[in-house]
Amino acid sequence: MELQAREGRLIAAAGLGRVLVATAVPVERDAVVAGLGALSLGSGESTLGVAGGGRVDVIVAGVGAALAAARTASALTAAALHGTPYDLVVSAGIGGGFQPDAPVGALVVADEVVAADLGAETEDGFLSVTELGFGTVRHRPPGELVRRVAEVTGARAGAVLTVSTVTGTAARAAALRERHPTALAEAMEGFGVAEAAVAQGVPVLEVRAISNPVGPRDRAAWRTPDALAALTEGFGKLVPVLESWNRHDS
Repeated sequence: MELQAREGRLIAAAGLGRVLVATAVPVERDAVVAGLGALSLGSGESTLGVAGGGRVDVIVAGVGAALAAARTASALTAAALHGTPYDLVVSAGIGGGFQPDAPVGALVVADEVVAADLGAETEDGFLSVTELGFGTVRHRPPGELVRRVAEVTGARAGAVLTVSTVTGTAARAAALRERHPTALAEAMEGFGVAEAAVAQGVPVLEVRAISNPVGPRDRAAWRTPDALAALTEGFGKLVPVLESWNRHDS
C-alpha cells in the first residue's frame, strides 16, 4: 500500500489525471479492466473498495444509487487523504436502452445523468425533487469530454436515467421517455456516483453498454454477454481519451 501511494503521488506530481471507474458488479468491472489493459494499474481492493496506485482504478461500487454513492465517496475520500485525488469519476456498466435510439449492443455516453424517479407522485403527475424545491435531479458531464468519448467509441450521446426500480412495462417506458425526451438508457447507479463526485468537486462521466430494451421485462431478450463485450471494446477505445484527460480542460 505504501508503494502504491508513492506511485500515485508521482502520477499526481507529473500532472497526469487519475480516473476512478465505478461499476455495480464484478462482471462489469472485469469487462472494463479487460478494455483498459495496462492503463488500469491498480492492484487489489482495500476495505474501502479502492484498487489504488494506478492512473485508472476500477471498483465494484454495488447495485443502486445509495450504495454506489457511499462507496464512490469512500474511494474519493481515501484517495484525497493519501494525496492522490481523482480527476474524473466514471460510472460504467450495462443498462437498458430506449428503442429504437439505443439498440442492444450499442454504447451510450451520458450528456446528462438524471435521477428519473426521485420525487413525488401527484394527482397531476410526477414531480421531481427539483420541482419540489429540494435539490437537483441532474448532473451534466463535461461537454467536450462527452464529445470526445462519442467520437472515439462511436457511442450515442444522450441522457442516461438512474432509476431505483428497473422499468418492466411499456407504459412506464413511455412515461419516462415523455418526461425525458433525450433519454437513451436507464441504469441504477449513475446519479449516485455523480452525487459523490460532484460533492467533492470532481467531474463525472457515465458510459453504458445496452443489454436489453427498456420496456416489458423479457429475460430471453437480454444480451448481457454482448453488452459486456461492447463495454470492453468501448473502454479499449477510451484509453487515449483517458490518458490525455485533464479536468482543467473541461
